[in-house]
Amino acid sequence: KLGGYGLIRISPSLNPHPPTLLLPIMVMALWGVLMTSSICLRQTDLKALIAYSSVSHMGLVAAAIMSQTPWGMTGAMTLMIAHGLTSSALFTLANTNYERTHTRTLLLVRGLQLIFPLLSTWWLLTNLTNMALPPSINLVGELLIITALFNWSPPSIILTGIGTLITASYSLYMFLMTQRGSISTQFQSFYPTHTREHLVLALHLFPLGLLIIKPALISGLFT
Repeated sequence: KLGGYGLIRISPSLNPHPPTLLLPIMVMALWGVLMTSSICLRQTDLKALIAYSSVSHMGLVAAAIMSQTPWGMTGAMTLMIAHGLTSSALFTLANTNYERTHTRTLLLVRGLQLIFPLLSTWWLLTNLTNMALPPSINLVGELLIITALFNWSPPSIILTGIGTLITASYSLYMFLMTQRGSISTQFQSFYPTHTREHLVLALHLFPLGLLIIKPALISGLFT
């Protein structure tokens, strides 16, 4: 996110710019979205999956900033703030699982919904936000970026569309692999979740909910 902020700060120096200067960067950013999203589908490590998810979203942000349009800039800022909270919440959930199972392997941490139903609710809400389900602020950012890129080059809708589809796929994959199924027989007992853990997750998701009510707080920065 700091890198995205740096791109926004130096972007005025690129304007006016020859199209051939930014074209390779935008193409590589969009291709990176597809590659990192595809890697997420093949991950067996929960923490690595969340990390590659962040890289995928930042590819969209980089392409939007390089478009040098108000819609692109607004979408980039919106998605950076939204995904910053979402990604942090996912890492918090992954650490909560790790403290109890001592493993990040997806095949070994299945069926936790039966033991931690409230924690499973946080997993569901965070994953739905990560896949930009309406009316989340993530959807607002992605729609602004996709529209800005479509105005720049209509064929880009193919890459952004496939990237969005894969994002939804690995978000569902992450939720189903950690929450559904049968519990591994190697685990005998778990200690319960703490209030502080639920408080930390609430402080991640409540701001996202407030931004849904008034997205102009972040979307009006570049209009």
